[in-house]
Amino acid sequence: MLRLPKSTEYNKRVVKKKFYEKLDVNSKLRNIFITQIQSVRWLYKIAPATINLAPGKTVSEIEIFEIKLTGPNLDKRILPLLDKGIPYHSLFLLEFEGRYQAWAAYKEISVKGNSKICGYYSTGWEEESKLPLKLAGRDIDTVYENFLHQIAGEALTARKGETFKERVERDARSQKLQKRINALERKKRAEKQFNKRLEINSEIKKFKMELKGLQ
Repeated sequence: MLRLPKSTEYNKRVVKKKFYEKLDVNSKLRNIFITQIQSVRWLYKIAPATINLAPGKTVSEIEIFEIKLTGPNLDKRILPLLDKGIPYHSLFLLEFEGRYQAWAAYKEISVKGNSKICGYYSTGWEEESKLPLKLAGRDIDTVYENFLHQIAGEALTARKGETFKERVERDARSQKLQKRINALERKKRAEKQFNKRLEINSEIKKFKMELKGLQ
């Protein structure tokens, strides 16, 4: 798998039932979990105890999981559910027919162990050897941030003086604005009244200016 130090290898199969049994999910989501996921394997544990890295201020460990899928798509609700059940920062490698996608979200964990997740980033489907994932950093915080940046690419390009969290929040606002613009453009195309089309177009211009300021 990934070219990570042997000391970080964990390589243990996780019984799927352990995930969805302790999560607050309805029968429909449980069935999606069962039918779309073939198996889950805990591949790596990146922590000061397994590798010569300084502890992070916000990230204590990074767990890397391989999720073998029964088809090329995974319901978008599943990874957040998995993440909430894992009390550490996580990275997921989805596998289908020998090809992989890397997925990760910016995750904050409180002292009480509660998780706050801000969006997901992913690579395209690649051969495992071509995944853009390299262990880089002097502490666990920067290793985690670098993993996210490698997966997200230009979406998380930093501005001068901007923290990593601020980068993620700016990108989240950009994505939200883009969805709003897309919805308004669909509405404009469907609108038959000229005056209303002008009003919608004015809104679109306003949001596009706001979006430009975030990019």
